[in-house]
Amino acid sequence: MSLEQNIMAQMKDAMKAKDEAGLRGLRAIKAAILLAKTAGGSGEITADDEIKLLQKLVKQRKDSLDIFRQQNRTDLAQKEEEEIAIIEKFLPKQMDAEELKTIIAAIIAETGASSPADMGKVMGVASKQLAGQADGKTISAVVKELLSK
Repeated sequence: MSLEQNIMAQMKDAMKAKDEAGLRGLRAIKAAILLAKTAGGSGEITADDEIKLLQKLVKQRKDSLDIFRQQNRTDLAQKEEEEIAIIEKFLPKQMDAEELKTIIAAIIAETGASSPADMGKVMGVASKQLAGQADGKTISAVVKELLSK
């Protein structure tokens, strides 16, 4: 079942259950899928594109969440947290920090990087290898930490 079909089925369930938070998150995903389909021209999106799309939605909401917390808008922050939880259900399991450090250490050894100046080389390989399993900000932080030792 494609992501779009899965979203539609869950939207029906959320409507029946009168789950407003779930419905809000599912509608956001559906809207993003429709935009991606129409923007691409072919009318189809790949599984990789779906994952990138979902990661983008989560990132946008996390950025908004930070802003709302800074402005003490707990009502809006709660809505963002609810939507993040809904969207993350459709993403592959995210790696924890220890797994990430192990894999990035191997990538650093593989690429021969030795200083923070080699960060771009490591990030290129790490971003491709860890796509969908960790967000870019986390990968970048771990690479920076390991290269500065």
